[in-house]
Amino acid sequence: MTGAGFFSSRWVSCPEHVAELSGDRLPAGFRAAGVAAGIKPSGAPDVGLVVCDSPGVSSAARFTASGTQAPPVLVCRERCELGALRAVVVNAGNANAATGRAGYDNAVRMQGAGALAAGVAEDRVAVCSTGVIGVQLPMDRVNRGILAAAHALSPEGAGAFAAAIRTTDAFDKRARLQARLPSGTVEITAQAKGAGMISPRFATLLVFVQSDALLSPETCDLLLSVCLKRSFERISVDGQLSTNDTVILQCSGESGVRVEPESEDELRFGEALDALLRQLSLLVVRDGEGARRVGRVVVRGGDQPTVGAAARAVADSPLVKTALHGADPNWGRIAQAVGAALPGTAPLALDIAIEGVTVCSAGAAAPHDADALAAAVAGDEVEYEVSLPGEGAESEVYFSDLGHGYVTVNAEYTT
Repeated sequence: MTGAGFFSSRWVSCPEHVAELSGDRLPAGFRAAGVAAGIKPSGAPDVGLVVCDSPGVSSAARFTASGTQAPPVLVCRERCELGALRAVVVNAGNANAATGRAGYDNAVRMQGAGALAAGVAEDRVAVCSTGVIGVQLPMDRVNRGILAAAHALSPEGAGAFAAAIRTTDAFDKRARLQARLPSGTVEITAQAKGAGMISPRFATLLVFVQSDALLSPETCDLLLSVCLKRSFERISVDGQLSTNDTVILQCSGESGVRVEPESEDELRFGEALDALLRQLSLLVVRDGEGARRVGRVVVRGGDQPTVGAAARAVADSPLVKTALHGADPNWGRIAQAVGAALPGTAPLALDIAIEGVTVCSAGAAAPHDADALAAAVAGDEVEYEVSLPGEGAESEVYFSDLGHGYVTVNAEYTT
């Protein structure tokens, strides 16, 4: 059963055993809240809290690969039991990044305040921050926000939490799904934020997923790793890697539906999680600061490192991205990006197709209907296909266009 709301892209299908649910209710065992603590100058919600009331929770987490990881990421890596996280505390409007020892100590204090608010041990609390880099957290406001969020915790708090984690996001990115597994029915919810500083190596974002399925920490870790490789590691807005990227999956087990390793339940749960994360990642790309269109580049042939490098080069190319913004089917920019990624002394006999129309064959221009192609690239989603010599490997990246809005947002971000 496919819902009409969340699965909005032609590139991601809702699995047959998955249904979209309405409302803000979290899976059994979870409560959440989002409040305004005065960290954002706008007065918008900026502190969020998610708590799992099940002591048998299992979880998994992934973080940025940046060499300048923010203190909240370091605290999670160094002070958290990542397989059994009971709570997540988040602030928006301040990244607490490049803040030195004082920033680390503030992240530890934030973790402690989250632990008191949730009534759990400190090592069961993940801490996340997002916003401006290089500014110390206003801990008095953060602490007041965490206390207020604790009083506002509700099983219906997913929407408020999603609003509280936004920065330059134009809209909430969240979903509520029901998955029918062979052993029973489970629910999965998710909230994400991200619009700029998005790189294919990972995305500048925070993503939180909750389920009432019963999984081991090892199964959580495996499924999260596999699904991230097909979603948030396959997108680009501007090719910039963030200091604060965090993705956390928590499973309360309250449904009683046990997902055993290498079972049909694991396969079906994984399919639901995969579709969820892929569509969420596309929403991040669609919300790319000032973006008008989303592109998908698929590169086939050669070996995996080759096609991966070519796909990322196309997705990150400002020339390709500005052409996408202007609905300009300028395939020469695609050829240039691939050539720059795969330098050599002999011309590449590559094929290029845009929206199924072959524009380049064996490295040379191919006859095509220019008017029909111009109309095809004027839509919200545009697909590019590149074929390299050889066969057997394939790589894809989803990316946003690059227009005046991106410059405006980032030229004025701290002023």
